Amino acid sequence: MTFKFLEKLSQDFSEFLNDKEEYNVIIEVGQEQNKKSFTAHSAVLRYRSSYFNKELTNTFPNDDNNNKIITYPNISAQIFEIILKYIYSGIIDTENMDTRTMYDLMVVANELEFEELPEKLENHLIEFKASWLRTHFTFVYHSIFKNNKFQNLEKFCNDIIVKHPSIIFESAEFTSLHKFALVSILKRDDLQMKESEIWDYLIKWGTAQTPTLHKKLEEWSDENFNTLKATLQQCLPLVRYFHISNSDVMDKIKPYKKILDKQLWNDLKQHLILPDQPINSIILPPRLVLKQELPERVNEPFSIIINEEHASMISSWIDNQQTNYSLTNNPYEFQLILRGSKDGFAPRTFWDICDRHANTIVVTKVKGTDEIIGGFNPLAWDKTKTEWMKTNKSFIFLFKDGNIQNSILSRVKKGNEALWYSPRKDRFGPYFGWDEFVMKSDVSDFTQDMLSRCKTNNNKYEKSIRTTEDEFSITDYEVFKVVKKSK
Repeated sequence: MTFKFLEKLSQDFSEFLNDKEEYNVIIEVGQEQNKKSFTAHSAVLRYRSSYFNKELTNTFPNDDNNNKIITYPNISAQIFEIILKYIYSGIIDTENMDTRTMYDLMVVANELEFEELPEKLENHLIEFKASWLRTHFTFVYHSIFKNNKFQNLEKFCNDIIVKHPSIIFESAEFTSLHKFALVSILKRDDLQMKESEIWDYLIKWGTAQTPTLHKKLEEWSDENFNTLKATLQQCLPLVRYFHISNSDVMDKIKPYKKILDKQLWNDLKQHLILPDQPINSIILPPRLVLKQELPERVNEPFSIIINEEHASMISSWIDNQQTNYSLTNNPYEFQLILRGSKDGFAPRTFWDICDRHANTIVVTKVKGTDEIIGGFNPLAWDKTKTEWMKTNKSFIFLFKDGNIQNSILSRVKKGNEALWYSPRKDRFGPYFGWDEFVMKSDVSDFTQDMLSRCKTNNNKYEKSIRTTEDEFSITDYEVFKVVKKSK
């Protein structure tokens, strides 16, 4: 029988990390203003990471105490402290870790060539933090291809893109998409786009990657075409040319025929005239049209707390309209970002999901009454900040009995103290003024009886929206991003 005392071993090695006498490595992380130094032992680092093994081999002692000094300006002290504890103890505690920190930890762990940790965090994010990944989709998709290691996240994202290509192809960041990302999408047989549209986006991406090209195609030289061909060399073989209509071949492909192999272009021309004749080029199969996986669409309401009339009135408040927008002329769409009953009530969940989102409406349903209480924040929620946020456009409001005819609007009075981004992100969520409207928890998680408060002795906002300062519970809450409707 073999007895394993791994927990005790882990605990002892954790104590070894705090040994300030035997260390022989100093690791400096962070930028100048946030730089921090950590001490470590070369033997431990070498055996735990092949990256550190190579780094230490190429580093010579360079201080008075014969220590090796390594500098990582692009790794934060917070992330490296977690990494160092993992190196010595083999333990990572994600229980109270916010999702962005977990994501950054995964990236750094991969860069430092740890074998198990990056994949473990990758799978944990997919299984338990899928909502955050979708909310921060563009950021995630662009970042995972910098090292092309996160295959599971790549599949997670591509499974979404093939069904909803506009997420990437119509985004402002499309032309800066990593080449490996574009290739990975084009390889998918189930990409739900017309092949001619794929070609258009491919040319758009390729020309953006090659800024030396003339703006007018008719002025391009052979060198220009060869340059674009080199840029697109990994993408061009993935286009299904023989499934593009004849008219699109002539209108879209022919102007760029010089970036294709001569044999391919000759075969394309032959296929236009004699489609049944054999050709030499490889004919890729057409992309699959996905079957409808969802049940017949139901007109599900955009909110379980407010209706279209509430949204129209709130929209008129955003625009400072003297008369309320009607249901037909409301210029805004309320896009749901978070719902407590679906995504969770933890304060950190709010900060993780709503981080970087601006122009948002928070609405809550008071437990035991029909009151709807909420607030508008034109600024971006930012979980890294701990300060008063300044704006003259925020407001809080109440719909008593849920009725738009019985509403109270209170605009910010002291714009330099409009919102408070508390340092206690584990306890406080949205915080308008100084308790004028705040959502909080006395523990690390919001519950179904999450507490809120509306202060009556106002000095940050124009007027009180409740007649009592007692804390109250809510049954649910929602956060919406307010966006202009497309014309």
